[in-house]
Amino acid sequence: MHFYRPLRPLAALTFDLDDTLYDNRPVIRQTEQQSVAFLQSYHPGLNGFQSADFHRLRQELREQDPEIYHDVTQWRWRAIHLALSRQGLRDAEAAIGADAAMQNFALWRSRIEVPEATHATLKALAARYPLVAITNGNADPAQCGLDGYFQFVLRSGPDGRAKPYQDMYHLAVERLGVAPEQILHVGDDLTTDVAGALRAGLQACWINDRQRSLMQAADSRLLPHIEISQLASLTALL
Repeated sequence: MHFYRPLRPLAALTFDLDDTLYDNRPVIRQTEQQSVAFLQSYHPGLNGFQSADFHRLRQELREQDPEIYHDVTQWRWRAIHLALSRQGLRDAEAAIGADAAMQNFALWRSRIEVPEATHATLKALAARYPLVAITNGNADPAQCGLDGYFQFVLRSGPDGRAKPYQDMYHLAVERLGVAPEQILHVGDDLTTDVAGALRAGLQACWINDRQRSLMQAADSRLLPHIEISQLASLTALL
């Protein structure tokens, strides 16, 4: 554990989900493969559909609506709806297909392997502090056994703009009823988690489990209060 700023007394902790509490990369790879396979089998006109085609549709939608990225679930739904519409499906038919594709997506997206060390750490911390999850993604903590640790979960889209925008940080402060400087936000991303939390007035912990150098990282903008290499180090705060 490296300290870059003095750590103030804590009243609560907030956590990023993906790649902070578990390795999200294999889940995303598998989910993308299964999502593409679903669309290929759903409509004959999409039997050659590939991930690159999906990303082009997403980019097209973002060019039309630059703020769409704040809600990744709605963004995905609309991209699938667009793909089906271009195969000649009426709006209602494309909506049914997009709903079905999103159900399939949610099934695979929730197949997250959470390390036992994560469970043990969150359990210990939750016994002393209120814990909150703040995510830009669409993983469901309830589906991977994490929901019991958190007082509530905030998601970009329904709960405000994506991190590093301050919407969800401010909402967490409001709902927790404590001063922002009494909250420590823990995350793996130097922009969305560290810089975002600091600009919202929270304290920040960077989890650096990939042996990056803070002083050489291109996305390093603001110094966190602390840097850790594994989540279990947080139990030192107890």
